[in-house]
Amino acid sequence: MTKTFVPKDPGTARSWQLVDATDKPLGRLAVSIANTLRGKNRPTFDPSVDTGDFVIVVNAEKVRLTGRKLDQKEYQRYSGYRGGLKRFSARTMLEQHPDRVILEAVWGMLPKNTLSRKLMTRVRVYRGAEHPHAAQMPVAAAF
Repeated sequence: MTKTFVPKDPGTARSWQLVDATDKPLGRLAVSIANTLRGKNRPTFDPSVDTGDFVIVVNAEKVRLTGRKLDQKEYQRYSGYRGGLKRFSARTMLEQHPDRVILEAVWGMLPKNTLSRKLMTRVRVYRGAEHPHAAQMPVAAAF
């Protein structure tokens, strides 16, 4: 009789992955980040156990949107009040908050459950090439 293997939470043994978003398509970048957060690149992947790594994304303002998405794609935010719906094009979001563009794309790639809300706390997105996580010794990810 074989026993079912259930992976343990790696805890402090999580590695830090450094991703450069320069000229990478937004969707493909978000899929790679989401898979790393969930731990799908490991042989011990289990959808119910958090086995993923930390991800640091630099150069967020240089991410690429293909086609006519810069002008046609819309982001919206709702305050909760009547008439409180704000709409922004992808072009204005990239100019003002390029980190939110990547965070929303990664959020869209994750399942909507308690585990994914915990996973989103392990993504750090920065506008330029500088980041304050040198002490964690991040490894350059190959995606």
